[in-house]
Amino acid sequence: MALLDLLGRRWALRLVWEMREGNPTFRALQERCSGLSPTVLNRRLGELREAGIVARGESAGYALTAEGKELLAALAPLHDWAERWARRAI
Repeated sequence: MALLDLLGRRWALRLVWEMREGNPTFRALQERCSGLSPTVLNRRLGELREAGIVARGESAGYALTAEGKELLAALAPLHDWAERWARRAI
């Protein structure tokens, strides 16, 4: 339940998704997540770092840890389902 609580916080899951490729900087993450305030971004990054999902990258950006990459892989089936759901006939 603790993980679901963390990932259920606004922007947390989106930040994990945005880190799937490369080591985005704080500014890049903020640009990718239009509407995300610097305060909330800083808070979410801190929570994800504390949980061991995100770490500071080598190039001053942020990166998924090994556990963060495992989490992303575990979310892949949900992503696949969501894409099928989005294409459904309404």
